[in-house]
Amino acid sequence: MEQLGAPLGDLALDRALFDRAVQVRNRTVGDRVHLRGLIELSNRCRKNCLYCGIRCGNGAVERYELTDRQVLAAAQYAWQAGYGSVVIQAGERTDEAFIGRIERLLHAIKEMSQGELGITLSLGEQTLETYHRWFETGAHRYLLRIESSDPTLYARLHPADHSYHERRECLTRLRETGYQVGTGVMIGLPFQTIETLADDLLFFQQLDIDMCGMGPYIEFPGTPLADFPSAFTRPERLQLALRMIALLRLLMPDLNIASTTALHALHPKGRELGIAAGANVMMPNLTPDTVRGNYRLYDNKPLQDMDLSGFNVALDNTWGDSRHFAARKAAASSSDASDK
Repeated sequence: MEQLGAPLGDLALDRALFDRAVQVRNRTVGDRVHLRGLIELSNRCRKNCLYCGIRCGNGAVERYELTDRQVLAAAQYAWQAGYGSVVIQAGERTDEAFIGRIERLLHAIKEMSQGELGITLSLGEQTLETYHRWFETGAHRYLLRIESSDPTLYARLHPADHSYHERRECLTRLRETGYQVGTGVMIGLPFQTIETLADDLLFFQQLDIDMCGMGPYIEFPGTPLADFPSAFTRPERLQLALRMIALLRLLMPDLNIASTTALHALHPKGRELGIAAGANVMMPNLTPDTVRGNYRLYDNKPLQDMDLSGFNVALDNTWGDSRHFAARKAAASSSDASDK
């Protein structure tokens, strides 16, 4: 972990760290980049997180919701292009109309792709029953970012009616349901330190996650958190984010780790840098251009299509499931068998 706290700007140290992480990645999960077609279903959200551009308190954002036809068209494109998986992401809602609609979309995507298209959900905190309903209908991965594993820092990022304990409990529910569980943090937050970032990595290991999506914090103008300065410049946040990816790869070699869009927001080759630091997943945005600009969680979010040239991408409709998840399930099955 000492590399995380090394002087920022030490490019020789970073290159050695990243090269080592890539070697470990190639040896454990291979050198292919797996694609998840990102479908941003809606920017309507009941939460009011202090850093987020689509927080319910932001009256300036134009709210939207994709039609079923738009969602299915995006999913069909991903399937026909050989992506293997899609991610359905939206602001958090817990009403039955929303929950039931997700069920119907899951069923329709599975039917359209003849069961071939894998589906990841990123739809926030839900009840155990809801997680079960979506899992039984066809979702098999779920991303729920903790944003910070430090309860004190978490409380500074959210209103008083948001609960760190509930967030942790939801991650437990997802694991109990059978999902491949993903989480992640923002890097370079106000009030954040190198020590809290190191603790985030240990948190991932303790939670025994299967996949991770993390990236640099980018202020969204007008949000409450934007009034507080980060201890790190934007270039430093990018460097720290790449170090976090590399160190997580060394700490948990068989994870699926995403090279996130936020990296690209800080550098024109941000996604490439993430892959070169040890990540193995990218998420091309399939949201229709007409509304893509309204799903802005942070400022300067890239809106153009992703250039996949130069990457050894998997375009054979393989799901690219987490090898960590497979090993975890095998260990659990072995333990159950030995107990009998």
